Amino acid sequence: MKDDNLRVAVAQINPGLLQIDDNLALHADYIGRARRRGAELLLFPELSLTGYQLGRDTPAAAMAADDPRLRELAGQAPELLVVAGFVEEAGPGEYYNAAAYLQGGRVVAVHRKLNLPTYGGLEEGKWFHRGDSIPLAECKPGWRAVTQICADMWNPALVHCAMLRRPELLLSPINSASAIVSDEFSNERNWLTNVTFYAMLYGMPVLMANRYGAERDAWFWGGSRILGPRGEVLAQADDQECLIDAVLARDAIARARFDHPAIRDADSPLIRKLLEG
Repeated sequence: MKDDNLRVAVAQINPGLLQIDDNLALHADYIGRARRRGAELLLFPELSLTGYQLGRDTPAAAMAADDPRLRELAGQAPELLVVAGFVEEAGPGEYYNAAAYLQGGRVVAVHRKLNLPTYGGLEEGKWFHRGDSIPLAECKPGWRAVTQICADMWNPALVHCAMLRRPELLLSPINSASAIVSDEFSNERNWLTNVTFYAMLYGMPVLMANRYGAERDAWFWGGSRILGPRGEVLAQADDQECLIDAVLARDAIARARFDHPAIRDADSPLIRKLLEG
């Protein structure tokens, strides 16, 4: 009998800055935990293998997409799709804030962050190249995922383009620290609005994985969650490093999209005409 459900998990961790070997071991531990819970997809936060505030140490944290360490991590649970954050070295001096899709002992796809923030305390545009595509990865038959890394989610046009690929779920690995944008911009409150809006609008389950803990002068507040296709909270992390999981149902997605067919009615030809002026 075909199983139309998908068990998903989110790891809320606090990776060590530039402590790649320790972070690989931490990932392996959470992969084991997720596997024991029967998860079929596991999402880690943005730059989960390297830490966030890399600055001029970015080259020291970088690895190619075919790095043996990533392949070894992918082999920890071959049947599980793992999405982990890393710095991808695509060529000499060419570095991307990226998310690797790991499955079956190999890297099956890489999402390169599209929107590099350079406001408030954020300066990613100084260190990283910008991605230019949105890969679609299959978790298992009937379940495909797209990723939008942190600030990608704050450009509605990018999210809309990702949704036009008609995935079954949206993955949002982030590194969100309190007051890093400004004292008046509440990441804690505004991220909840952000992910709830997209889940509801597109009938799209959303997995948001944030860090929890300190790194240098930043405090990462956690708040990781799994949302259903109407924006309902299926699982939410406590204020600690932890693993959360939930079961997603294809028929719930179908009903939500039938009620509000945002993707069906996207009218891309009209949008293209308006963009061309």
